[in-house]
Amino acid sequence: MVEIDGASGEGGGQVLRTALALSMITGQPLQIRHIRAKRPKPGLMRQHLTCVHAAAAISGAAVTGAQLGSSQLEFAPQAVRPGEYRFAMETAGSCTLVLQTIWPALMLADAPSRIHLSGGTHNPMAPCFHFVQRSYAPLLAKLGAASTLALQRMGFAPAGGGVIEALIEPASVPLTPLDLVTRGTSLGGYAESYAPGLARNIAHRELQQLGQMLGWSYEKKQLRIGPCKQHEGPGNALLVTLEYANTTQVMSRLGQKNTSAEQVANQLAKAVRRFQMREEAVLDEYLADQWALPLALAVSRSGQAAQFTCTDISLHASTNFSVIEQFLPVRFMYEQCTGKHHAYWLVRCAPCDAPLTPSGRG
Repeated sequence: MVEIDGASGEGGGQVLRTALALSMITGQPLQIRHIRAKRPKPGLMRQHLTCVHAAAAISGAAVTGAQLGSSQLEFAPQAVRPGEYRFAMETAGSCTLVLQTIWPALMLADAPSRIHLSGGTHNPMAPCFHFVQRSYAPLLAKLGAASTLALQRMGFAPAGGGVIEALIEPASVPLTPLDLVTRGTSLGGYAESYAPGLARNIAHRELQQLGQMLGWSYEKKQLRIGPCKQHEGPGNALLVTLEYANTTQVMSRLGQKNTSAEQVANQLAKAVRRFQMREEAVLDEYLADQWALPLALAVSRSGQAAQFTCTDISLHASTNFSVIEQFLPVRFMYEQCTGKHHAYWLVRCAPCDAPLTPSGRG
């Protein structure tokens, strides 16, 4: 049994989700204590329980401690069973976090799986659907794990009601790791504003402000009103998609009370500029965190090391690295590098018996 201290490092829900995914993949029973100990409301919340129930459903796991507020969980999986599954969030909890919990195990199964998820699709503190579809899923496809994602209905907090469908194909064997150390040629970018159930001028104001700050225009199709229906709200999501030869980066900000459309646009434009200026970094800090698990699977199964560059190594990411290392025979090494204008990070994932380079280690 792998024992995980949920209070270590970042001490949030990602520890649970990564541990569940790797328990299913490796077949190792899991005991996790102090779940989400560093959160204002520690223990299992409803969306974390949905992750546990989803993992148990696809792996036939025996579970103890799966109750609201529980700080300890035991999870003993059997074989992962591909198929068609439906998981519904009772609230507007994130559909994408549930999907990312079960996705790695299902992509290693021997048959396709179709997943239906309902709840929140654009949530604070979680990857939005468009990020998963445009940034995360294409990278998995490069490893040999194809998928098709569809957004049937948008869902925002607190109402939820969003619907996502995902078709997860069996991965090629073995997974093939790849290096991501250059973005490649810039293929352009565009912004979208989704504002269902709200005054239509909100989307136009966001895009106008964003266009002024980034030098984008409607005429060049860089500013777009996102297609949505009024009953999908109320909610607001402003997205920027930056396309490069080797990767696609999606960045977003959600509208909220007491924050004007112009303020939302300013916040996102500043984040986009920071990413554009740090040109040696392929991934942002969020995608770097989420990329770690599938890359580690490819490294462990192929015996080949791989590396990537990113803007920052967050505590979230370094904690994720540590959890992965407790299940798989891999090691993460990372060091800060000097770029033309800004520092960036080089991360290497290698089998345990490989040389420990780069020299820096968090």
